[in-house]
Amino acid sequence: MNWFESLFGSTPFVFFGLSVIFMGGCAAMTGQALARTWRPLWQALPYSLLLGFADRFLAYALFNGRFLSLPGYLLDSATLLALGALTYQTTRAGQMVNQYPWLYKRSGWFRWSERQGRPEEQP
Repeated sequence: MNWFESLFGSTPFVFFGLSVIFMGGCAAMTGQALARTWRPLWQALPYSLLLGFADRFLAYALFNGRFLSLPGYLLDSATLLALGALTYQTTRAGQMVNQYPWLYKRSGWFRWSERQGRPEEQP
């Protein structure tokens, strides 16, 4: 048993495959749904905590991991919260630019900025 497994309750492969890829996809869809329905970002926190609990259960049931591992739960939930927040911000930036093209322009993956000048002058 290596240090990762003894501390977090599952192997790095299980963490990457289950937490990052599978449950990370669920967290990404959650962040996208929150952004598309104009809900605030803080609502991603309770959903991430619930997804972290489901992730711990799946690691326990499918891969013989430790179910009651507080560091594992916190790592899973924090990873899922980060993925959900990134997807939320990306979706919200696209939403602001597409919904209000005369006011905002895209200035990166996660940001938008105000357009300069009068709306009649914009292309």
